[in-house]
Amino acid sequence: MNYRLILNIAIHLLRARLKQTIVAAVGVTFGIAMFISLVSFMNGLNDLLDGLMLNRTPHIRLYNEIKPSEKQPIMLSDEYKESTNFISSIKPKDRGKAIYNSKAIISNLKKDSRVVDVAPKINTPVFFNSGTIEISGVIYGIDVVAEEELFKLSDYIVEGKESDLTQNNSIIIGKGLADKMLLVIGDIIKITTVKGDLASLKVVGISQIGIAEIDDVSSYTSIDTAQKLLGESTSYMTDIQVKLHDITMAPALAKEYSNKFNLDAIDYQTSNSQFETGSTVRSIISFAVGIVLLIVAGFGIYNILNMMIFEKMDSIAILKATGFSGSDVKWIFISLSLIIGLTGGVLGLIFGYIFTSIIDVIPFNTAALPTIKTYPINYNPVFYIIGISFALITTAIAGLFPALKASKVDPVEIIRGK
Repeated sequence: MNYRLILNIAIHLLRARLKQTIVAAVGVTFGIAMFISLVSFMNGLNDLLDGLMLNRTPHIRLYNEIKPSEKQPIMLSDEYKESTNFISSIKPKDRGKAIYNSKAIISNLKKDSRVVDVAPKINTPVFFNSGTIEISGVIYGIDVVAEEELFKLSDYIVEGKESDLTQNNSIIIGKGLADKMLLVIGDIIKITTVKGDLASLKVVGISQIGIAEIDDVSSYTSIDTAQKLLGESTSYMTDIQVKLHDITMAPALAKEYSNKFNLDAIDYQTSNSQFETGSTVRSIISFAVGIVLLIVAGFGIYNILNMMIFEKMDSIAILKATGFSGSDVKWIFISLSLIIGLTGGVLGLIFGYIFTSIIDVIPFNTAALPTIKTYPINYNPVFYIIGISFALITTAIAGLFPALKASKVDPVEIIRGK
C-alpha cells in the first residue's frame, strides 16, 4: 500500500469539496473548544470549592467522641445475659474531650513516614458578650505555625495577620461575627467560657472562609491562650489534625490510628462526603456535555463523507479500475476523515485555550469569597490530551462506515451507469 499516494488522493478530494470540508472541521473545532472550556471551568470550580472546604480539613482528625458506653452494666450480669434487654435513656459516657497523653501521640505521629505533619487543636464553645446579649460561637485554639503550614490559614484572613495570634490574649474572629458586634482590629471582645469564666481578648484579625454558617460563629486564638481560657494544662488539646503524603490512604490510616491510640478518628472523605459527591457529579456533567458535542460533530462528518462518496462514485470506479484495491479506497476515506479530525481538533484546542484564558481574567468579585478575584480555571494538560484523542476517535469512527461503503463499490456497475 502506497500511503503517500493515498494521502495525496485524500487531500485532493478535500480540496475538491473545500466548503464541506471546512464545515466539518468547524464542527469538530467547536466541539473540542467547548469541551476544553467546559471541563477547564468545571474542574476549576471543583478546585475552588475543594480549596474552600477540603483544604481546611485535616486528612485525619483524632478526637474523643462523646457517646454512650458500649458495654452497659446489665450486659455484665449473667442472670440477664441470655435475655432480651431493652435499655433506654442511655447517657453519654463522661470521658471528656481531652486527648490523654496527647504529646506522646503527636511525637509518635511525627515519626511516621506517611505523615507530612501534625497540628494540635482545641475546639471549645463559648459565648461572645455584646452588652447584655450573648452570641454563641466556637473558639479554635491552634498552633499558629503548624496551622499556617498545613492549612494556609492566612488565605482566609481578610484583615490583620495570622502571626499576630502569637501575642498574649489575642483573637481572630469571623467576618459575620465582627459585623454583628461591630468589631474592628484593636477592639477588646469579652467571652464567657463553658465553665462560666469571663475573659477579655484583643481582636488582631478578621477571617472569612466564605461560608456564612462558619464565619458567623468561628474564631481563632493560639493554643496557649485557649488553654489559659479553659484553665487547663499545656498538654490539653481536643483534636489532633494529621496531614498525609498520600491522601488516598486516609480511610485506612484513620482506622489504624483509631485502634492504635484508642481514639475516635475520621478521615476527610467521610467528613466531606457531600462535597466529594458534588465534585464528582459536576465532572461527570461537564465531560458528558463535551462528549455529546463531539458526537454531534461526528454525525456531521459522517453525512459529509457519505455525500462525498455518492458524488465521487465515478472517481472511485476509476481508482479501482486502475488497480486500487477496496482496502486502498477505504484508507483514502479514513485518511480524509482523520485529516478533518486532526485539523479541527488542533484548532479546537487552540480556541479552547483562548476561551479559558478569557474566562480566567474576567473579574469575579463577591463579598462571600474575598480571596477569589477571577473565575476559576484548571489548565490541566490531561484535558487537552483527552480532547484531541476523542476528536480523532470520533472522526475515525464517523469516516469508517462511509469508507467501508466506498471500498465495496463495483467499478463495472458504475461504468455501466447503474
